[in-house]
Amino acid sequence: MADLLNAPQREAIRYLDGPLLVLAGAGSGKTRVITQKIAWLIDECDVAPEKITAITFTNKAAKEMKERAAKLAGARGEGLNISTFHALGARILRTEARHAGLKPGFSILDASDTGQLFQEMLRDADKLRIRMIQNRISLWKNAVVGPEEAAKIAEDELEAGAAKVYAEYERTLRAYQAVDFDDLIRLPVVLFENHDDVATRWRSRIWHLLVDEYQDTNRCQYRLMKLLTGARANFTAVGDDDQSIYGWRGADIENLKLLSEEYPALKVIKLEQNYRSTTRILAAANAVIGHNPKLFDKKLWSDKGHGDAVQVVACRDNEHEAEWVAARLQAHRFEHRGKWSDYAILYRGNHQARGFEEQLRAQKIPYVLSGGQSFFDKAEIKDITCYLRLLANSDDDPAFIRAVTTPKRGIGGTTLESLGTAAGKRHQSLFATIFAPGIEMEISAKPHAALREFGNFINRLEFR
Repeated sequence: MADLLNAPQREAIRYLDGPLLVLAGAGSGKTRVITQKIAWLIDECDVAPEKITAITFTNKAAKEMKERAAKLAGARGEGLNISTFHALGARILRTEARHAGLKPGFSILDASDTGQLFQEMLRDADKLRIRMIQNRISLWKNAVVGPEEAAKIAEDELEAGAAKVYAEYERTLRAYQAVDFDDLIRLPVVLFENHDDVATRWRSRIWHLLVDEYQDTNRCQYRLMKLLTGARANFTAVGDDDQSIYGWRGADIENLKLLSEEYPALKVIKLEQNYRSTTRILAAANAVIGHNPKLFDKKLWSDKGHGDAVQVVACRDNEHEAEWVAARLQAHRFEHRGKWSDYAILYRGNHQARGFEEQLRAQKIPYVLSGGQSFFDKAEIKDITCYLRLLANSDDDPAFIRAVTTPKRGIGGTTLESLGTAAGKRHQSLFATIFAPGIEMEISAKPHAALREFGNFINRLEFR
């Protein structure tokens, strides 16, 4: 395999003398570098696989990296830690729940759960305001800013109001013994910064840390990486400042600059050979990205020849674009006697799919829409998951609300509102309030009986 690597790739794989930043242009073989480095650490440096941690951003990327590393390392790779940032954060919190002020069975709320919580807290606000407040709180969490600090730094009335909601939101999460996705990164950072012994213990578990798509890290993820590697700073960060597209959700391109400022010994290796595209395509790409503000200079090149000229088509609007694409597909397939499975349409966002679908249907072009609804986002899967969450943590109020109303039991919004008021007065969860003394005086007989029946059903499941 070493023969298939170019010189910068080999250098990146074998460099172990401190912090390393691999600037990997598009199509330059960055995943190969990460997986080959894992194999190199195990096979040539005798590093135990459980001492190697690789982090990426999506479950799909983590799965692919695991599969490729397993092929290279074989049985010797058993125990490798390859996951997303959020999965690593969840593992830290599960292991250190007591130090983090959580019960071992705490719940992790998904986007749907947190959206529901914000709607309950902001019943009189419109959807746009709720979304703005929720996004502002998420950005604060990604910057490791707590509610008190948020209130101090609020720059306008909206932010001041968001800071108050933030404080209420955090109290609610604590009452539910739950965390949201942002907490999976923020809370380990707070934990490590407040408990040096815990941070030291986790640092001792990681001999080398590899971070993929580093340009997409936010400030919180950068701090977690720094805390996990400590003064030894034995890490490999792979990224590309020209591919940073997640600034809207907190990704901070300045993290690349921070590396060179905070790690004077940082080694920078550039992967500039592109294995996917021809020279003409790369010339166009270099011309476009040449306008980007530059942290590091690099220029992609290829040995795949000049290739066909890049075609630029100006369309009037989205509808015209979809018409042109569908017509071009028809013409190209007719000319080359191709199969429909030989063609693909790529678009930036799901909102663009509808126009293409309409045109493909109109021109009777068969297609498969990739990346549809996630299995775990299906209603029936979320229903089952809520029951399991409630069994694991009876203080998980969002899970309780979904479970108690699925299937229908004659328990409606009025009953749940009364139960919520009673729970608030008693400072306990909705589930616990079902069995609270005197609750039958606050909820009418029929729904109260339905609540008790549901509560007993859950208890029977729990003790089986």
